Amino acid sequence: MKKAFVCVLTLAILAALPAAAATVRSIENGIDVWHTAGDGTTFVNFDKNPIPKSFFCSKSASFTGRVVLQGRPLATGTPGELGGADTIVQRLDDATFDASGVATTRVQLRALQLESVAPIKTACGDFNVRVSLSGTQPTTKMRIIKETEVGGHFEAPIQVRFKINFLPTNGAAALRRDLVRSFTLAPAPNATWGAVVPKRSFSRQATVLVDTDNDQIPDTYLPKTSGNFVPGLTEDWLRAARERQSREKSSRTTTGSDELSPAPAPVETCNTTFNHTGYSGGSYQCTATGADPQCHPEAEQAQHCAEPCPPCAMTVMESGSSGLNP
Repeated sequence: MKKAFVCVLTLAILAALPAAAATVRSIENGIDVWHTAGDGTTFVNFDKNPIPKSFFCSKSASFTGRVVLQGRPLATGTPGELGGADTIVQRLDDATFDASGVATTRVQLRALQLESVAPIKTACGDFNVRVSLSGTQPTTKMRIIKETEVGGHFEAPIQVRFKINFLPTNGAAALRRDLVRSFTLAPAPNATWGAVVPKRSFSRQATVLVDTDNDQIPDTYLPKTSGNFVPGLTEDWLRAARERQSREKSSRTTTGSDELSPAPAPVETCNTTFNHTGYSGGSYQCTATGADPQCHPEAEQAQHCAEPCPPCAMTVMESGSSGLNP
């Protein structure tokens, strides 16, 4: 039995693609998952809307600082099923492209779990900060623009009602404080998408069980994504992947072996991976961070610069085989 293809060996996702990609005419509803790095690009700024004096205790001053945030992995029915994702956006409707190449759908933030990179300091002691959703989230309109047969960019302002928990580092439950606020994240200016158009239909689990209220207990089934809308997937990535697959196939043909040969250098954007199975048809290996975040610019003193989870390898499990041949 062949070893499962992984990121540093081959890009078996391409085996699911036809030789000439078919035109994407509609986008199926589903979820998009994101990973938030604690690199300073995601934050809540209290400069223009301060936390009031005496909020933390009678001697605390008004807090006007910026809290830098990072992701906390969401709990799922199968541990690690979303590979450390901390944010889930759901596309609620199927979206069909019109004659001008534009499709629309409704989007809703379904799960969010962030925490401060470091505690904030107050006269009442240090506090860790955690951010989660507060109640049912508003829906907003998403525009998906097709610029090629299988990709383009999208615009999705996200309305967020969120809760901020301030947890004393000394464990004193009586000092815990909470705030609830709302804001709108403006559309990310560099939000790209691409499609994976399979040769065949794959049987798949239709849903993933996710913790949406941040009690670490998975509570809500959300639909997985079919793969015909993948944030961050571009033609450049696919071009590099196809070239790599060609080298892999040539190497196997030359050696005459059914086993994998030593791999060429990995795709540059795929040097650090974690497992993610939010899409159907297989298990993706995705970069945890990258050079081009899909960043929602600052709006009402908050910013979320999460990394999408584009596939950099995929293993399609079939009976009697651990990988899908090209």
